[in-house]
Amino acid sequence: MSAADTANPHALRRMKGRTFLVSAGMLLASLGLQNLLLGMSPAPLLWAQLLWGGSFLLLGLGVSTGWLAPALASPLSGLVCIIPLTVIIDFTGGPASPYFVTLVSVPLLLAMFTPDSSVSTLVGLAAMVGAVGVLDMRAGVPWEGFLRQAIVYLLIGSIGLYGGRTYQKLAAAERRAQEERLKALERLAESERVRRQAEAERSEVERLVLVGQLASGVAHEVNNPLAFVKSNLHYLDRELMGALSPEKTELRELLNETRQGVLRIQQIVMDLRRFARPTLESEEQGHPQEAMEEAQRMAAMRLHGGGEVVLEVPPELPPVRLGQRYLVQVLLNLLLNAADSVEEVVPPRPPRILMRARRTQEGVRLEVEDNGTGIPQDVLPRLFEPFFTTKPPGKGTGLGLALCREYVARVGGTLCAENRPEGGARLILSLGEVPTRSSPLA
Repeated sequence: MSAADTANPHALRRMKGRTFLVSAGMLLASLGLQNLLLGMSPAPLLWAQLLWGGSFLLLGLGVSTGWLAPALASPLSGLVCIIPLTVIIDFTGGPASPYFVTLVSVPLLLAMFTPDSSVSTLVGLAAMVGAVGVLDMRAGVPWEGFLRQAIVYLLIGSIGLYGGRTYQKLAAAERRAQEERLKALERLAESERVRRQAEAERSEVERLVLVGQLASGVAHEVNNPLAFVKSNLHYLDRELMGALSPEKTELRELLNETRQGVLRIQQIVMDLRRFARPTLESEEQGHPQEAMEEAQRMAAMRLHGGGEVVLEVPPELPPVRLGQRYLVQVLLNLLLNAADSVEEVVPPRPPRILMRARRTQEGVRLEVEDNGTGIPQDVLPRLFEPFFTTKPPGKGTGLGLALCREYVARVGGTLCAENRPEGGARLILSLGEVPTRSSPLA
């Protein structure tokens, strides 16, 4: 029996039940073999042997089925051994019986088969001494002879008791060693997980540093010629002002389209600069309810009445550790991305976007849900990467969500995305609560 078996009650029950059943089978088999070789035993001896084997059979069934606790079955097994064995010894000659010496084996057998419990060995030892006393008394053995027998048998039984106690200590030590091994493996696995996470974070930081340097250089190089183009377009627009001929009108439309393209390039340059140096200025806190309402109003203009943005805001939300302007920008970006994802649904459906907030132990959790088709599984891991976008060319730069996550991460918050089981996507923004300042003592 291993330490794992002693620690597992079900395994211990199965093992003890099997031990009792095997013992019952061996006793009944020995009875049959004895009667086959030596002839039929006398009725009292036969009934004692049947009682012995049947008692072990009942103990095995009781323990295996669960109606008898193993802790109770072990002491009972000692009595079940001693009583029939005493009857057999008394019937076959008392102290002169060839079976008399088997009494001393009972405590040893109990110590061997039930090493997890000292009670059964003690019960067997006491029952053995009592049986020796009864047999000696019936045979008229002097008390000196009984005392010698009792001392020897007690010594042998004590050896069994000590062996069982030693086994208990060894089993406990093995259990502790196994627990320490498991804890060491858990610590090793946790250390490896932390190392991999740190390595991934370091690689991500290095990559973002390189991207930031590239973005800063590109923004600087593009910004100067972009200013010349804007100035020239403004000059051409002034020159064409007042011209009403069809040719001039068409030319002004082309200039307007060109100006829109230049403004888009300028917006990309501004995004690149913000990504390269995303400072949060001096704002320290934002108010979720006000930011959600403002983002809802701004998104309504983008939806043009073709959808709705529903708010679920509990009262008295605490301020969060993100400036109001940046909080509105993040929420608006999430709303517009949700609206864009619904517009791509076939057949078309009006966007319905739910924006909710609730207070948590860490601060405030804001969620933006849409009724689109969700985010593809291969896109989810890359959703917040810089310059990654699933929008058609000319519609997205891939910097919006990257900037949002950067703003949130710099104040200790998190921004993640998941798909809803009922369909659509859910973006989750978690921000820490602004700590309340204790008033100065008067």
